[in-house]
Amino acid sequence: MFGYATDETPELMPLPIRLAHRLVQRQAEVRKSGRLPWLKPDAKSQVSVRYKDKRPVAVEKVVLSTSNAADVEDKALRDGVISEIIEQVIPAGLRSPRSNTSSIRRPVRHRGPVGDTA
Repeated sequence: MFGYATDETPELMPLPIRLAHRLVQRQAEVRKSGRLPWLKPDAKSQVSVRYKDKRPVAVEKVVLSTSNAADVEDKALRDGVISEIIEQVIPAGLRSPRSNTSSIRRPVRHRGPVGDTA
């Protein structure tokens, strides 16, 4: 939980939470536009940022979990989410060359109580 204001973003929010919010907003935009027709509602994200002298210098890790149609291939899911969501949100200048900045999580295919306990 973040509980402070900062000048890292125009919204005065820490950069990791701002990017995480923007990732799920972008997921909704792409889903609603039909650009990635196999996306379903419900996404979660986490962004890890490396700091130097109290300033963000690189996004080290992006985790994005998004519901999707059962018949989409893993490669199509990964490639589509990276190109249409992650690369559109995470500034190129902050992408860390040292690490794999993208991790796509495919949640269980059941929703509700069955999915929550699977």
